[in-house]
Amino acid sequence: MFATVSAYARYYAALLFGLALAAEFSGLERNRRNRLALFGFSLLLFAVQLACNAVWGMVDTFKLYPLITHLPVACWLALWGKRSWLTALSSMFLSYLCCQPPRWIGAVAGELSGSAAIDHIGYIVTAALLFFVLRRHAAAAVRHLMGRSVKSCLLFCTLPAALYYLFDFATTVYTGLLFSRTRAAVQFMPFAASAFYFAFAVIYSAEAQRQAAVQRERDMLDTQLKHARTELAALREAQQASAAYRHDMRHHIALLSGLAAEERIGDIRAYLHSVQSDIDAITPRRYCENETFNLILSSFAEKAKQAGIALAVDAKLPKETPFSDSEICSLLSNALENAIRAASPIPDASKRQIRLRLFPRNGKLCIDLRNSFFKKPAFRGGLPVAADEGHGFGTRSMVRIVEKHGGVCRFFVQDGWFVFQASA
Repeated sequence: MFATVSAYARYYAALLFGLALAAEFSGLERNRRNRLALFGFSLLLFAVQLACNAVWGMVDTFKLYPLITHLPVACWLALWGKRSWLTALSSMFLSYLCCQPPRWIGAVAGELSGSAAIDHIGYIVTAALLFFVLRRHAAAAVRHLMGRSVKSCLLFCTLPAALYYLFDFATTVYTGLLFSRTRAAVQFMPFAASAFYFAFAVIYSAEAQRQAAVQRERDMLDTQLKHARTELAALREAQQASAAYRHDMRHHIALLSGLAAEERIGDIRAYLHSVQSDIDAITPRRYCENETFNLILSSFAEKAKQAGIALAVDAKLPKETPFSDSEICSLLSNALENAIRAASPIPDASKRQIRLRLFPRNGKLCIDLRNSFFKKPAFRGGLPVAADEGHGFGTRSMVRIVEKHGGVCRFFVQDGWFVFQASA
């Protein structure tokens, strides 16, 4: 009697263990509603199992397990838990795989004691302990692997677990190949384990290298953004110096009055020329209503002038834009710096040109930057390819900033101009 009760307790424990673990792997939210639904669904499945056992017997019920237990579990996760079918199936296969340690430990305990009841009790205790260990230490990692990509889910979750699932049912439930000591059946799982181990090593290494490259690029982009903040701060300091210079104008007027009283016309002209040069050097030009744009455009207008490049700016902007000041600085600085670098080598100074238009359209900020170039750029994946190693992060930084605000941008060559267009 005790053996029978412990056997049925084991069957329900296995069902509850697999269902609860599949729910954890799939990322089902832990709340009272889902716990009650899970418990109720486990009772329903157990009732179906008991009914099948009463009608067809235990052997045939085991053969029906994929239809009366495993498939319903995957459907429940997909429909009730609103998980994708791939996630639901992967979680079900993985939970079945995790049922093997309790099965083995229970079998060992039963063999040592010579009692079927100890076998069942060993299974129940091991399943309970293993569930809490897996929920705390493994479930998050499994969810992460399944959520990364379809390829990751298939390789690390579905395929190995499904392979074992099919092997176990094919060799122990539907046939007795594994117990008949057939060599091919006995050696299949070691072969599969070794094959997946090396496949995992190769793919994991490639994934780790890709992540490292992404992290390096992210670090470079963050460095560029910090550099943009520093440059913007320097421009603001120049603007403050200009304000201070204007504030001190009374002192200049007093000095000029003294020189005029002494009729020193030549000194007055020289002093005025010096003051005008100083003011021009520190005073940003006014291109539009936005102060940050004016500071950045003034700075690059001077750089373009020093490189012998004609920079034409048409800016019609409101005071507010969707970008932060540091994003504006990084976006325009990268775009204008690339344009100056491309136009500078042109031998004929009259052909060194940059044209920048900034304008609002349909509630978005539009940028159209065109520059002449000495060497026609190559493109890869829609982005210009940097000729020198260590460059090229600027364009990716520009794309990242525009896309962050739900915008679009593109780079292309048209009628002898390199064109950068963006809208956000």
